Amino acid sequence: HPLDEKALVSILTEPKNALVKQYKRLIGLDNVELEITDGAVVAVAKRAIELKTGARGLRTILENLMLETMYDIPSDDSVEKVIVDEDVVKGAKPKFIKKAIA
Repeated sequence: HPLDEKALVSILTEPKNALVKQYKRLIGLDNVELEITDGAVVAVAKRAIELKTGARGLRTILENLMLETMYDIPSDDSVEKVIVDEDVVKGAKPKFIKKAIA
């Protein structure tokens, strides 16, 4: 039986090594906070259902969303936080919050 949206959201967020937690750690290595909204997590789950990829497709979907951002962050020291919301899953760019200049 295919997994429903609730099960996919759970897979993305709850386990010790959940994909959302992995990306927060990866982005955190560059001293940048990653915020993935609840709406974005639900949208990723819906995309996996639409594509009929189930849990196996979650990593690919998130990777496609984050790839460009993960290349941009190390070259921009002014980024303090990245926000991934539902619009990003639909094709928009993640929001970059810059550090306050002292």
